[in-house]
Amino acid sequence: MGLLNKLFDPNKREIKQLEKKADQIEALSSEMEKLSDDQLREKTEIFKQRYKDGESLDKLLVEAFAVVREGARRVLGMYPFRVQLMGGIALHEGNISEMKTGEGKTLTATMPVYLNALSGKGVHVITVNEYLASRDATEMGQLYEFLGLTVGLNLNSMSKEEKKAAYEADITYGTNNEFGFDYLRDNMVLYKEHKVQRPLYYAVIDEVDSILIDEARTPLIISGQAQKSTQLYIQANAFTRTLKKDEDYTYDEKTKAVLLTESGINKAEKAFGIENLFDLTHVTLNHHIGQALKAQVSMHRDVDYVVQEGEIIIVDQFTGRLMKGRRYSDGLHQAIEAKEGVEIQNESMTMATITFQNYFRMYEKLSGMTGTAKTEEEEFRNIYNMRVIVIPTNKPIARDDRPDLIYASMEGKFNAVVNDIHQRHQLGQPVLVGTVAIETSELISKLLLKRGVRHNVLNAKNHGREADIITEAGQKGAVTIATNMAGRGTDIKLGEGVKEIGGLAVIGTERHESRRIDNQLRGRSGRQGDPGVTQFYLSMEDELMRRFGSDNMKSMMERLGMDDSQPIQSKMVTRAVESAQKRVEGNNFDSRKRLLQYDDVLRQQREIIYAQRDEVLESENLREIIEQMIKTVIDQVVSSHASLSEDEEKWNLQGIVDYCHANLLIEGDLSVNDFERREPDEISELIFAKVTERYNEKEEQLGEEQMREFEKVILLRAVDSKWIDHIDTMDQLRQGIHLRAYGQNDPLREYQNEGFALFEEMVAAINEEVAKYIMKAEIRNNLERQEVAKGQAVNPKEDGEKPKKQPVRKKVNVGRNDPCICGSGKKYKNCCGKITN
Repeated sequence: MGLLNKLFDPNKREIKQLEKKADQIEALSSEMEKLSDDQLREKTEIFKQRYKDGESLDKLLVEAFAVVREGARRVLGMYPFRVQLMGGIALHEGNISEMKTGEGKTLTATMPVYLNALSGKGVHVITVNEYLASRDATEMGQLYEFLGLTVGLNLNSMSKEEKKAAYEADITYGTNNEFGFDYLRDNMVLYKEHKVQRPLYYAVIDEVDSILIDEARTPLIISGQAQKSTQLYIQANAFTRTLKKDEDYTYDEKTKAVLLTESGINKAEKAFGIENLFDLTHVTLNHHIGQALKAQVSMHRDVDYVVQEGEIIIVDQFTGRLMKGRRYSDGLHQAIEAKEGVEIQNESMTMATITFQNYFRMYEKLSGMTGTAKTEEEEFRNIYNMRVIVIPTNKPIARDDRPDLIYASMEGKFNAVVNDIHQRHQLGQPVLVGTVAIETSELISKLLLKRGVRHNVLNAKNHGREADIITEAGQKGAVTIATNMAGRGTDIKLGEGVKEIGGLAVIGTERHESRRIDNQLRGRSGRQGDPGVTQFYLSMEDELMRRFGSDNMKSMMERLGMDDSQPIQSKMVTRAVESAQKRVEGNNFDSRKRLLQYDDVLRQQREIIYAQRDEVLESENLREIIEQMIKTVIDQVVSSHASLSEDEEKWNLQGIVDYCHANLLIEGDLSVNDFERREPDEISELIFAKVTERYNEKEEQLGEEQMREFEKVILLRAVDSKWIDHIDTMDQLRQGIHLRAYGQNDPLREYQNEGFALFEEMVAAINEEVAKYIMKAEIRNNLERQEVAKGQAVNPKEDGEKPKKQPVRKKVNVGRNDPCICGSGKKYKNCCGKITN
């Protein structure tokens, strides 16, 4: 197979084609050098005109790349290497350029970004945090502006007006969270002028593996408050503290599943004074106990979350960063709050949601760059239709990657790590120590303090100075302890005299469950042909080793009489660890793929609803749409009361009359006599004619302009309120659907079928609400489009958002006990007051 791969390596074919194009670009370098700054700038307008005249971007590529290359030399003092030209071409083609750390990805992206911005449709450059977005927009912005393009920066703290201006620019920088939330917020606006985004055209994603894979399991959610009692969380927490492992519950370390035993169930029934915990009336209690148990047993402080200023803050398991503002769903966050004795916050209600997978698949063309993507190529190809092109390095890699050292216990491993750091520190060699969890970095820090080794700790509790600490990590004698992914996007440049003593030493304290993240850590050393060394230290007690059968090896080490100071250095063990990692990666891919299959059901529905909303906002006159909705409602009512498959004697004509009087017409407009000796479709036509008559009267009374706005108010409110309820219903369906597998049914198929049925129910409910309010509501100058609920983006960076200024409109004050303004006959507090408050 190895020989076949060498002969038919598709990457080699790709590289050959990229090299041919790179040669063509390089051939234009002397011609570009001769141009003055103004002549170089004029090229942008010439390219734009050629594009308008029908020339494709592919045809413009060679010349456009040559222009950017020359511009970069003049403005930034950097001249893209040949391999950077190749990486840029791969990005333009909608693929992923895998370029090792320090190969200049930021500069590589400028060429395809410039080329695609010539279309005038807007290019998005997406990074993992706002620091990198601001840095790149400022630095690379000089180049684009020199060439006559505009650059925008999209930050979380901006107002709608500032965001709109940022999106109007030719090139917009920002984070994945912010672009996704802007899309959701745009589909909640009440006036089309409030939308900030343009149609999604082309995106370049920096650290593409982090955004499209690591974060793909976390959907973006905009939520409102749902009132629920917090008392039950406290009771469930107190109860689960009394339970004993193995006797009252079982815990599976591989799947992290915690289940009550028979003894635990009996204790729960006794503690809460109930007969049967699995009775339908105790579903909520059962759920709370399950989440409390999960919080106690499988969620660990300073690993999965930290407690800061009386709040539970999630730690991202991939990056080790604090995810402020994010909350675990389904009551788990509240269960952890009860466990840690902090204030329990209300559960939230989802108003809009989308996964990164589905957001980024909406772009016409998508590309990305990272140092580590090849191990996940199958996922990129299957889900995003992107190939991974491994771009050669500019200079050969001179780094020494040593085989793993495996110790019997954690204590032995950490002693060896500290000895290694101490020895290298005495020589003056800079050391970067990679850890998987916060508690590991704090443990190593304590051990180094005992040895008197000065060092910096960079973990989720301290990422404010992240870029500065990472930049200094290559100086002589520097020791930096960091979670594996900290400082992505920032180069570690070697200080004076460091090359002579072996370059940067990277020490890994355990293997991550993803090979990609280990490679990311390795790639911190040996940039641009620099020397360097990497060494991973493992122990038989590490989580990955425990999960994948290290018992045999541990007993073998004991039999051979190996103590804690003697490691095994074996290629076989390293291979076993890598195959364990492949299994975990495969499982993670399957779970992300499954999540996407479920989310695709909601995606199709979301696209229909958002398209309908856009139509409402864009249309000047909605009467035709509303009449169609009313017609659908009438047909539905008639067919349910007077079905062709039944005898006429069984028809309930009075039921039709009652429905029409209650929801569409005025008392006395219809009678049973009007319907006698008529077919169902004739009855529908008769009712519709009466409704049209009333509609015309209402329009005359109100005036056309006010009627058109009234239609929009009613339609938007109906669509938004029913859609929010539907998302919540779909979420609940999703939570329990896996139980269908016990009945030999495919949960996904069941979810698709039921999701479709629920969507049809929602559309029918929207039609009915619109028909009722259009025909029945009385208008008393209260034509104000209102948000159905106040939404808040559940996002690490959303905390400091200032309230946006809203347009000022006149409002009519209605007392809580006054008749409702919609004309339903109910009190205001029991009708529209429920929604508006």
